[in-house]
Parts: sequence; C-alpha cells; structure tokens
Amino acid sequence: MKSLKENTPALAVSRVVLAFSWIYQGAVPKIACQSPGEIELLSHVVGVYELACSLLTWMGYGEILFGIVLLFTFRSWVFLLNIIALLILLIYVAVFQPDLFTLPFNPLTLNVSLIGVSLIAYTELAKHHRFGKR
Repeated sequence: MKSLKENTPALAVSRVVLAFSWIYQGAVPKIACQSPGEIELLSHVVGVYELACSLLTWMGYGEILFGIVLLFTFRSWVFLLNIIALLILLIYVAVFQPDLFTLPFNPLTLNVSLIGVSLIAYTELAKHHRFGKR
C-alpha cells in the first residue's frame, strides 16, 4: 500500500479538485437534475429520449465512481486517462455543440483547467515513482 507521505500538498489539492469536479458533474447535471443540455449532447449518439435519460443517469454514476478513483489512486496512468477523457469530451462538444464555447464557464475553460490539474497530479506521482518512493 502506498504511503500518505506521497500525497504532497499539490497532489492532495489536485486530487480533491478533480474528484470534486467529476463527482459534481456526475451527481448534479446527470443524476439530480437531468440537465436538458446534457440530454441534448447525448441525443447525438442515442436517438431515443427515454434511453438518453437512462444512459445519462448511468453515466453520472460512472463519473462519481471515477471521481472517487481519482481521489484515492496512486497510479499516475489514471491521471493520463483523465486527460484523454477530457480531450475526447472537449472534441465531442466541439463537433456537436460548438456554440457552448461562447458561454461563460464553458467546456473549453473547464476542461483545459482540469487537464492542467491532472498534469500536476501526474507530475507529482511521477516524481515519487522516479525517485524510488514506491
């Protein structure tokens, strides 16, 4: 089991920020409120409204689980996976709803910020692994 000493302040803050973002995005706009914008984005893949709503709920649970994993993992590759997921989501929105990029607190600013935080977490974990602090 990994040591809590590996959880530097930068890594701890990165974990909390990323976990909060994924857990909130899964719980509020996907499960608690079923955001029409989220349903509309999903409708580009799933044509049936009821199926999109059901799938959105399951995606919300998946995002909550991923947030919990980010909070507790000591595997640097999980943060790379997070970066890839954020890039894919960003491209998806750019293709299907590019008008969202003109709004305040839009997907571009959110995802780029979260990618930056993910890079901080990845770098912090890589430092520990590089110096044999496994």
